[in-house]
Amino acid sequence: MSADSPQAPLQIAQLIESLPEPRIAVDLDYRIVAANAAYRAAYATERVVGRYCYEVSHQYSAPCHEAGESCPRERALRSGLTEKTLHIHHTPRGEEHVLVELSPVKDTGGRIGYFLERMRALPTRRDPVVGQELVGEAPAFMRMLDLVARVATSETTALLLGETGTGKEIVARAIHGMSPRQGGPFVVVECTGLTETLFESEMFGHEKGSFTGANSRTAGLIEAASGGTLFLDEIGDVSPVQQVKLLRLIETGHYRRVGGVEPLRSDVRLVAATNRDLGAMVREGNFRADLFYRINAFPVLLPPLRERREDLVALSESLLKRVSPNRTLSLAPDALQAMQRYSFPGNVRELRNLLERASLLTDSDVISARHLPGEVTGDGDEPAGMRPGIDCAPAGALRPTMERLAALVEAHDGDRRSLAKKLGISERTLYRRLREIRETRADA
Repeated sequence: MSADSPQAPLQIAQLIESLPEPRIAVDLDYRIVAANAAYRAAYATERVVGRYCYEVSHQYSAPCHEAGESCPRERALRSGLTEKTLHIHHTPRGEEHVLVELSPVKDTGGRIGYFLERMRALPTRRDPVVGQELVGEAPAFMRMLDLVARVATSETTALLLGETGTGKEIVARAIHGMSPRQGGPFVVVECTGLTETLFESEMFGHEKGSFTGANSRTAGLIEAASGGTLFLDEIGDVSPVQQVKLLRLIETGHYRRVGGVEPLRSDVRLVAATNRDLGAMVREGNFRADLFYRINAFPVLLPPLRERREDLVALSESLLKRVSPNRTLSLAPDALQAMQRYSFPGNVRELRNLLERASLLTDSDVISARHLPGEVTGDGDEPAGMRPGIDCAPAGALRPTMERLAALVEAHDGDRRSLAKKLGISERTLYRRLREIRETRADA
């Protein structure tokens, strides 16, 4: 197919129509020249051919890179190669995280004439396969989610790193849900608190009579996870003796039940997680270096909640639906301001517990600051949650009202990037708020 041919759009349309994943083709002016049936079914409620891609996907009036997004089209135009990025798209179902893969189509002279765009929605906020929601659009969260989307489709062992409460098991489930093994089981191994004997028996299973109380042959968690994903939670707590056996399993793909002689073949994809510094443990001699290098093939750092403060509103809305599904709860401005100033050392898990407690204390559908604990509001003798040196965004930065934001825009002398930084929100969020202001004024 030649991109300089007058028939190129027709040829492209014929090419992508039979492909199972949502696909579109765009020209150099960002106009959609073709869209396949999968795209129309997933993303379109009206005609899309002839419209701008940023208008359809983001409801923007300008290209993505001018609105704070990472634009794969601009990178592909410079590199001439396929480029990927993670975007938040507007769909008939609402906003979704979508992995976008953009490939240039060149003419006979090597010039780019069109781009083929493939979209893969991630199983996050609205997909039941995850079981719980991955919610957010903060830059740190989007970087993490981009890595998750990249590693999920492979068999590479992923190592999830992050503080307690950042949602490592939820992310592990998301990796499983995006992987070719999504139809298989997802099995969790809680490494914390398992003795050496119990760990070996739980992991590998045991033969009848192999120890006192072993009255029958029992399959281990590796067998239970066959064809799926085995999630090793808090792998830093595995003893040195069991580290050796775990390394052998990873390197050879074989293991034996306790008391058995027959080698068994494993068919699992490993995802590990820890809140400990495994590198420091290796240097101190508490964790095997060879095992560390095997599981650290693709590390993914989960950001703490204090590094994604602009997600507090969306996270709170999602969590309130979970902790109190029969009520329509919301947060008062004073509660939001107090939470914005708090560092959340327990991260999303602490936020969930805090909201669950507050939901029980309020007799209305509104949670105010008086329903929050003293360490959050600062009413205690020493606010335990505040950490020296943490730069808190200004109060009210979570979701400025339209009136306040409009006034700030008119009074601000700098560019949008500096205004977004001042407000403690991303450029993308600022762009959306400005669009809401324009639409509201247009309807007035």
